[in-house]
Amino acid sequence: MTAALLAVAMLLAACAILPAIDPPRVTLAGIESVAFEGMELRMLVKLRVQNPNGVALDYDGIDVQLSLQGKGVARGVSDERGSVPRYGEAIVALPVTISLMDLGRQALSIFKGAGGPIHYAIEGKLGSPLLGATRFHSQGELALPLPGMSADDAAVRDPEGNPL
Repeated sequence: MTAALLAVAMLLAACAILPAIDPPRVTLAGIESVAFEGMELRMLVKLRVQNPNGVALDYDGIDVQLSLQGKGVARGVSDERGSVPRYGEAIVALPVTISLMDLGRQALSIFKGAGGPIHYAIEGKLGSPLLGATRFHSQGELALPLPGMSADDAAVRDPEGNPL
């Protein structure tokens, strides 16, 4: 019984000395069209992953979902391995699939709202060989260019309204 209590105490002490890990900041860095496959569009999404921690963020796989107006439109996974340096950033590229049916529905709802900002969200996780999964979430707004609108007005914006 004493050995079990000692083991539990040591485990709790070990957990207490692990550094607190802040979630990475992930933003959309680019999208490239790859191919049409049946009723799907395949794209290569590039994500900028920023690590706000004092230790490198090693990852072994990534899972991501992109949403527009609260509806998921693109999903992707990759078994890519890599590391984001401490207080650094890296570009991670992964293939995503977009259902043309989902995309069509989203396009109709966006055009019905003519001129309003388009809310986007990026959610996912970076798999880690040691820490399990590190989850991330990022959101912002896109403005569709309309006649007479400047490039600044049509910029991608963060939740505070600042251009990215």
